[in-house]
Amino acid sequence: MSNMSSGIRVLLTGVLGQVGGDLLPLLKPFCEVIPTDLPELDLTDTDAIRRFVNDVKPHWIINPAAFTAVDKSESEPGLAYAINAGAPRALGRLAAEMGIPIIHFSTDYVYNGAGTRPWVETDPTGPLGVYGASKLAGDEALAASGAAHLIFRTSWVYGSSGKNFLLTILRLAQEKEELRIVNDQHGAPTWSRDLARMIVHVMRWILERSAATDSSVQDTVRAVQGVYHAVNSGETTWFGFAEEFLRCFSTARPEVKLARLVPVPSSAYPTPARRPSNSRLDCSRLNEVFGFTMPAWQHSAAAVVSEVLKSV
Repeated sequence: MSNMSSGIRVLLTGVLGQVGGDLLPLLKPFCEVIPTDLPELDLTDTDAIRRFVNDVKPHWIINPAAFTAVDKSESEPGLAYAINAGAPRALGRLAAEMGIPIIHFSTDYVYNGAGTRPWVETDPTGPLGVYGASKLAGDEALAASGAAHLIFRTSWVYGSSGKNFLLTILRLAQEKEELRIVNDQHGAPTWSRDLARMIVHVMRWILERSAATDSSVQDTVRAVQGVYHAVNSGETTWFGFAEEFLRCFSTARPEVKLARLVPVPSSAYPTPARRPSNSRLDCSRLNEVFGFTMPAWQHSAAAVVSEVLKSV
């Protein structure tokens, strides 16, 4: 990463979230990072976005911020669309005006979740609810903005801090005797740190290619712009994820009594928003273009267990 100049200024949104939070320390040694979240930047206010971006004059925009409350999106669609569609539209237009690239994060929820084959980037979309529809609207708005852009669709993101499935399971497993976990939704648990490392790799690749071809960074991004899938390799279910994580935890802390896990169908937990049964994503394009392979989900889960153990 030594070729990344400290003169590069990156506007990073959502630093209180999992991906943004993991990106911040990875970028800081090599870039001037402008970290934002509430209250510094209200992504529901397009005028505020314009003022902020014009003030800081970044060379890159990275936008992992999102309204990710899937069920709440059904009851608050205006908020979901403002953050998930309106903000990428505004950021994209500003990036186009300023001639800078923008990196954006999206989700497997843009697909309809049918079948068993991993989704590829060219598959038709068909979101099942407001969350997926709002994220798809953001993808489309960014692509139409004229900005040099990269959109990374991911799924089942978790980390060693914050609010996520993994940490919730660990807490409940120490409080209850039995946990019923859905076993008919399939995907790849994806560590936010791996996504952050992938972004750093992609930025380095772009800067090296730009220097080697004597092209602008914007033109280099345009040559490879579009949608990419980025999830940890392999697949499992929510039950399988919980089972593996608790197995790793129990191996390290055998004295801690943990709940018995019971697999159940999605119908056992009806929710306001439908969840896709197939969240598998094919990441071949990420490897083919940028030469980056996401680690196996089991490897990353074990690494997260090690981090969690240091804090308990």
